[in-house]
Amino acid sequence: MIDFSTEFGQRTHKRLSEEEILWLTTTDSRGIPQPRPVWFLWDDETILVFSQPQAFKVAHIQNQSHVALNLNSTFTGGDVVVLLGEAQVVSTPNSQQVMDAYLKKYEQGLKGINMTEGDFRDSYHTAIRITPTRLRGH
Repeated sequence: MIDFSTEFGQRTHKRLSEEEILWLTTTDSRGIPQPRPVWFLWDDETILVFSQPQAFKVAHIQNQSHVALNLNSTFTGGDVVVLLGEAQVVSTPNSQQVMDAYLKKYEQGLKGINMTEGDFRDSYHTAIRITPTRLRGH
């Protein structure tokens, strides 16, 4: 379990609650890291990402559950956050309320890519739940 009571832990928790982009790094079948920016929802314990079912990240996680997560640093390289975790593809993310919260968070993002909530639900219906196990950074 990650200690979010330290100053760095509290800052990380706040960023996970507020930021819109997280870098998810999976490992392909050749062992090559594959980082990609993703939208995510933090529930104070786990990170939820919705994906298209045929996306490479889904296959990578089904073969290797260890992942790395990074938040963007400042322009000068400060405020570095790296999380290591275990990911799993889940059949149901928890409830309709979870999907609604996810879509509310990304309401403007969906508009920016000309996608409706219905389009998102139809295309990005595979849920990935990530449990962070380690935190490092500064």
